[in-house]
Amino acid sequence: MLLSHHENVGETHDIKIGNRCFENVVQFRYLGTTITNQNLIQEEIKRRLNSGNACYHSVQNLLSSHLLSKNIKIRIYESIILPVILYGCETWCPTLRMIESRRMRWAPHVTRIGEKRNSYRILVGEPEGKGPLGRQRPRWEDSIKLNLREVRCDGIDWIDRIGNSEGLL
Repeated sequence: MLLSHHENVGETHDIKIGNRCFENVVQFRYLGTTITNQNLIQEEIKRRLNSGNACYHSVQNLLSSHLLSKNIKIRIYESIILPVILYGCETWCPTLRMIESRRMRWAPHVTRIGEKRNSYRILVGEPEGKGPLGRQRPRWEDSIKLNLREVRCDGIDWIDRIGNSEGLL
C-alpha cells in the first residue's frame, strides 16, 4: 500500500522487489486492524464499537445479574469489553476533531490547578522562540478560544468562568 499525496495516488501499481511482485492495495487487515492508504480510522472505530457491542451482548446476562456486585461487573467490563473496543487504538492517527475535544476536556482541569503549576503556565504563557513571519505563535489558550468561537461560545472569559465552577460549555 502506498501512502502518498501525489496526484497518481488512485492508480494501482504493483511493487516489485527482486523477483517478487507485491500487489498495491487500498486497504488491508493487519493483526485484526484495518489499515487504509488514506489513514482513515472512522470505519475501524465503527468496527471496534460493533465488536464491543457484540461482546457486551454476550455477557449481558452477567452484567444484569443481581447476584454479582457492582465491582465485579466493572471488572468484567474492564477486562472483557473494553479491550475488544480499544484493541489497536494506539495505531490510530489522531484527527483534528479528537485533538480539539481533548484540549477542551482538559482545559477546565488545567485552569483549576492554579497559577503556580507548570501546566497552567503553559496554558497562558507566551511560547518561546521565533514564530512564523507576520504573526505571533499561538498559545494553548488561543487554540481554546478558537475552538470556543467555532461552537459560538466566544466572548466569554472562560478562565474566570471555570474558576467560578460554572463549567466551560
